[in-house]
Amino acid sequence: MDKISGLGIPVGQQEMLMRLQQTAASAGTGAIAAPEILAPSVTGAPPSVSFGNVLNQAINNVDQMQHAASARQAAIDTGLSDDLTGAMIESQKASVAFTAMVQVRNKLTTALDEVMNIAL
Repeated sequence: MDKISGLGIPVGQQEMLMRLQQTAASAGTGAIAAPEILAPSVTGAPPSVSFGNVLNQAINNVDQMQHAASARQAAIDTGLSDDLTGAMIESQKASVAFTAMVQVRNKLTTALDEVMNIAL
């Protein structure tokens, strides 16, 4: 496998990462973390990102999407906008993001239960 010098990431994985980041940027969701979070540190120092901060940021992103969808629906209801398609798309984006967040929460809960049931 070819590797990118200094990073140790195979070229195929790096290309896939770049495509995912481009897709996230075009969607405007911010769902993909910054490259410095995903790529191994060149200096060997541990990254200064905590799991709690990443989780809080994801929850805040979902909340913002839901507020944007609500604002668009309110604009349609009050007659300030006639962009029904845009409002429905925002609503579906918020719904998918919320569903994904709930699934992640369920997986984390299941994993925590499994860890707590491990016999020492």
